[in-house]
Amino acid sequence: MNSYVFGFQEIDRSKFSMVGGKGANLGELSRIEGIQVPDGFCVTTEAYKKITGTSVELNALLDQLITLKPENRKDISETSAKIRKVIEEIAIPEDIDNEITQHLVQLGDKNAYAVRSSATAEDLPTASFAGQQDTYLNIAGKKDILKHISKCWASLYTDRAVIYRLQNGFDHRKVYLSVVIQKMIFPDVAGILFTADPVTANRKTLSIDASFGLGEALVSGIVTADNYTVQEDQITGRKISAKKLAVRASEDGGTKQQEIRPDQQNAQSLTDKEILALNHLGRKIEAHFGAPQDIEWCLADDTFYIVQSRPITTLYPIPEANDQEDHVYASVGHQQMMTDTMKPLGLSFFLLTTTASMRTAGGRLFIDITQMLASPTGRKRLMNTLGQSEPLIKDALTTIIERDFIKSLPEDEKEAGPGQTTPLPDFQKKPTEADPDIVNTLIDSGQASIQELKRNIQSKSGSGLFDFIREDLHQLKNTLFKQQSLDVIIAAMNASSWINENINKWLGEKNVADTLSQSVPNNITSEMGLALLDVADVIRPFPEVIDYLQQVKDEPFLEELVKFNGGEETRDAIQSFLTKYGMRCSGEIDITRTRWTEKPNTLVPMILNNIKSFEPNAASKKSQQGLQEALKKEEEILDRLKQLPDGEENARETKRMIDVIRNYSGYREYPKYALVNRYFIYKQALLKEAEHLLQANVIHEKEDVFYLTFDEFRDVVHTRKLDYEIISKRKEEYKLYDKLTPPRLITSDGEIITGKYKREDLPADAIAGLAVSSGIIEGRARVILNMEDADLEDGDILVTSFTDPSWTPLFVSIKGLVTEVGGIMTHGAVIAREYGLPAVVAVENATRLIKDKQRIRVNGTDGYIEIL
Repeated sequence: MNSYVFGFQEIDRSKFSMVGGKGANLGELSRIEGIQVPDGFCVTTEAYKKITGTSVELNALLDQLITLKPENRKDISETSAKIRKVIEEIAIPEDIDNEITQHLVQLGDKNAYAVRSSATAEDLPTASFAGQQDTYLNIAGKKDILKHISKCWASLYTDRAVIYRLQNGFDHRKVYLSVVIQKMIFPDVAGILFTADPVTANRKTLSIDASFGLGEALVSGIVTADNYTVQEDQITGRKISAKKLAVRASEDGGTKQQEIRPDQQNAQSLTDKEILALNHLGRKIEAHFGAPQDIEWCLADDTFYIVQSRPITTLYPIPEANDQEDHVYASVGHQQMMTDTMKPLGLSFFLLTTTASMRTAGGRLFIDITQMLASPTGRKRLMNTLGQSEPLIKDALTTIIERDFIKSLPEDEKEAGPGQTTPLPDFQKKPTEADPDIVNTLIDSGQASIQELKRNIQSKSGSGLFDFIREDLHQLKNTLFKQQSLDVIIAAMNASSWINENINKWLGEKNVADTLSQSVPNNITSEMGLALLDVADVIRPFPEVIDYLQQVKDEPFLEELVKFNGGEETRDAIQSFLTKYGMRCSGEIDITRTRWTEKPNTLVPMILNNIKSFEPNAASKKSQQGLQEALKKEEEILDRLKQLPDGEENARETKRMIDVIRNYSGYREYPKYALVNRYFIYKQALLKEAEHLLQANVIHEKEDVFYLTFDEFRDVVHTRKLDYEIISKRKEEYKLYDKLTPPRLITSDGEIITGKYKREDLPADAIAGLAVSSGIIEGRARVILNMEDADLEDGDILVTSFTDPSWTPLFVSIKGLVTEVGGIMTHGAVIAREYGLPAVVAVENATRLIKDKQRIRVNGTDGYIEIL
């Protein structure tokens, strides 16, 4: 026999699918010793399924609703209203009515109750429908309670709930509703308690919002609550607000607003003793659920009642340490220009590649900088390296150092510990002489090593392939962290800094190194952008091919091309581009990302854009133009210097520095190209192993292996066994992490340390950022989050969250660049300088503050954006 109603005492987490998150959590709370939960029961999702499953009218309306798109607001509103009316008019069957009556009699049918909705989605345990369905307070009498149960069921079809499901791809027929009936408490004070600070995310800070009367005043925003913070049983903050209104129970059911007496409005709503008692309850509940909680509470007759607890889903996870010490972690993604979520295989490959002490959290990588913060020299070094990458990181580091969160020990007392691995390169070295042969030798040796890997990996399979890759990763580390390679990169950076500093001092001209860096040789990434212009040149004379490419969607198209006049030449040009650059893609440091060779269609919009926006031979003209501008600037500067006192000596030193920039700065992009090349060779070999696992029915699809770490993948290949639950769980986690924004700096307490721009020199309403490529440009902003969606016209300014090398082909079409992430030497900055594009990076929330197609002015010399 179906049970349609459960008392709170009968409910725990295992009943989630029947009572939803709210109901399951109330059942769990009722089981914690010392926690008072007003008694009640849940009408299960089985009851909802029974009353809605047999209605022909309802099913016909649902068929209509499924065909609508989120933007059809008027139709959604009309259909939803009809659905709600149908549900409310369905009579509650006798067996369900009897069970509800029985529970009401046990609890006291004369009492007033809160009637709340608790939604759940089939197969989607992590889906959140918080705040979308209705809640009714102070409902008394069986007839009224049954009426409001029906209203709750119907509230599954409010416009807001329907639109949310359409936007997130949830099937309306697979979302169910349980109704929570809970004894009303008429509190003196009520509010919300967060067991982690909702602003800073610090897990050690508990935050309490409190106001007089029912908690609805606070939830609905009609009152500004008092706020109290507690850390380690000490009250650390009290913010008392003027509380002018309270929501109280109304005599004839429901609630009413009531003015608070003037003499009480500014009173502290909780005493210090009550604040600490609530802190204790909060920590107890958090310990039970094993995660930070958002808790609704009320205080009546000196007793705290808990009416709800749910996990705080917006907190960024903390990187795991192997000890109980304090740690500070810096985001790797902000340095690598890739803040997207990475899959487990991608994370583990990067961990096998790096020499630094890294941790993972929220599907991203973090470097443990604790040891560097533990000494004066380490701190200075950190400010000269990580601190120089961008002002927001620098400001956050300054905050953590001023706070002395990690105690600084004298040099001789400092022990080696976690995070004590290869130090960051020292950017303070003096640049070497410019020797063009060094760069050529480094690149030749890198390319030879890649060819050797391609030959040797052919014969490897099974566990042997994994051992071979692990061994080859040492070779990759040698390429990436070779001292000579680092010296070249640092020499170019130091020469640029020297030029900018001294030319500004001597001639009063800012950021001259930007112009001097245009069209430098050996920059594999900027050459790639120009190479795609050459591909456009091959295709431009063939209108049939262009027409065909405009129709191409997701289907393989390269072999189809040969049917058209000029198709063979087109195919060969694209193939030749892919041979050199096909291992690249957006987010390329994650080995699991789809490469251009795997999906050449990604390139089609960029090729068509090049055909439309450029004249033939544009690559060569662009390159020559940049070179001429750089040479002209060099000549002009040297001439001007020679006119000054000590001018000859200064001009000689400046010329030496310019040679370092011209010969060395292009190499900055090569090590990453070498890394991505090797990753793709590994990936192709590993996907053959995935194919074998698929044939043997060990996995459901080849891409499942991306949710395993390198060692787990090896074990599965070896044993041919896999607990598929791991894959499902990680796919869910990946979706969850994808919604989170990784912090630049996070502590082991979970506190996110943010940086701010401290600038007095900005025009009113300007948006601050870091100037990385000089010049001022006005144009139409194109806010593009996914490279494949780029539809650019000549003169557009690209606004995006980050750009890695795969975005370079778009740089030939734009006139300026704005990104949310980046530093002086990150990819976008380097290429912008080389192409002569004004650029401002590290602009917080740029993709939200700037609207698509707005006219903006980008000041790449002083580092700000104005919306015109």
